[in-house]
Amino acid sequence: MPQPPHAPQQSGPAPETTEHHARAVVVGTGFGGGVAALRLAEAGVPTLVLERGVRWPTGPDSTTFPRAADLDARAGWLTDRSTTPGVFTRWAPYTGLIETLRGRGTAVNCAAGVGGGSLVSHGMTLQPAEEHFALSMPELADAYGDLDRWAYPAVARMLRLGTIPDDVLAADAYRSSRLFLDTARKAGLETFRLPVPVDWDHVRGELEGEHTPTYITGDLAYGVNNGGKHSVDVTYLAAAEATGRVTVESLHLVRDLALDDRGRWLLHVDRLGTDGTVLEHKRITADAVFLAAGSPGTTRLLVKARGKGLVPGLPDAVGTGWGTNGNRAYAWVQMDDDPGRPQGGPSCVGGRDPRSPIPYTVVHAGSPILPPSPARMMALAGCGIVRPEGVWTYDPEADDAVLTWPRSADADVAKLIAERMDAFAEAGGGFVADTSPAEPATWHPLGGVPVGGAVDRHGRVLGHRGLYVLDGSRIPGSTGACGPAMTIAALAEHSMAALVRTDLGEVF
Repeated sequence: MPQPPHAPQQSGPAPETTEHHARAVVVGTGFGGGVAALRLAEAGVPTLVLERGVRWPTGPDSTTFPRAADLDARAGWLTDRSTTPGVFTRWAPYTGLIETLRGRGTAVNCAAGVGGGSLVSHGMTLQPAEEHFALSMPELADAYGDLDRWAYPAVARMLRLGTIPDDVLAADAYRSSRLFLDTARKAGLETFRLPVPVDWDHVRGELEGEHTPTYITGDLAYGVNNGGKHSVDVTYLAAAEATGRVTVESLHLVRDLALDDRGRWLLHVDRLGTDGTVLEHKRITADAVFLAAGSPGTTRLLVKARGKGLVPGLPDAVGTGWGTNGNRAYAWVQMDDDPGRPQGGPSCVGGRDPRSPIPYTVVHAGSPILPPSPARMMALAGCGIVRPEGVWTYDPEADDAVLTWPRSADADVAKLIAERMDAFAEAGGGFVADTSPAEPATWHPLGGVPVGGAVDRHGRVLGHRGLYVLDGSRIPGSTGACGPAMTIAALAEHSMAALVRTDLGEVF
């Protein structure tokens, strides 16, 4: 079951409750929220953006983010200890980067902070093939032509995507990436370089000793201190704020979504201190609300709203159609060739089997933390198409939504990926172990408010004027054997173009 966030004892007088109104509110600052904020601003709409986490400014030699080898409170969302497997450090709670929700059947890692999941993602920004897109999202299959023609390219331009250059790949820090490519080919995969939102000159600066290493040590899972990563906060959101029409409020946690007695959208929001203390209660009414808090965040809000009767008539499909994107993580150990340590990142090379009955992708995930032993090790990760059979239900005792994920829903693709991992070991020596067989976890949660059943093709919640969903919660379970970032952003671009054309001036 999801664990309620840490709530420290409130000292002093009760927090003040204040009333506010906004024409448009965007909840969340990841790929969907960033797109929504910018396109609303460009259409002339004053927009309030709410984010539960903090801002994480970066630059060369910054110490903003925690280091993977020495985690501290910045790593976790209002926990008193690490949720990273094998790390047992305790600390005072902080509004940190990652919240781990433990459901029935899987754990879910959710980002917090201005920029959402783009802060902690390695940056695998892949566009799925048309046939794989259709397998994952049949309700939107006929939109692929538009997405391919202009929406995916728009995202690529905004995030300034590029693949690892030859000179960087040839560096000693990236010997593990070269070993992956060589072994993957021997194991029967078609290999490729991953498009990632990274300025490779920052990596070259580290290779030349100009900056404290971050990229070349693979220290990216908790943010990139040296900058050069084109995350949402420094691309879409920065452009939105530059218009003067967008206000981003960090440390604003949306507790509930409701309809007020005048039929306006009402958000119950807590303004937090970085220790989780509630400093102010806000009641924010809005003409339009764009939910983009990520699959767990958006789904939990809507499941709660239905369970508590705050929004009558929400579709029955709310809380359904959820999946893990087929995420699996593996450790390849004691291979014949030395992959080196540490291993440069971000994840920049991958492979596919075009003959597989279920599409999947395998990538080199690096290994910034290695045991103090002579063991050779490399982290590998896979994702693929799954059946979207996860369900979220309201738990009144916890006042939260609870996830149930049947392990059978991704068993078929997991078996195919595991077989390919065995082929890696056969081709390159050693063995490959599933790192989380007892409690799988996903970094790519998708679904919960699926298109067709809960929202229309442009994210309008069915039967509810002025309520939109623009994040991964509307994608049923997987994104065509790719990381979801590119598709979430492209769908948001596609939807916002339509909504500005049809709903602006009529609904908000």
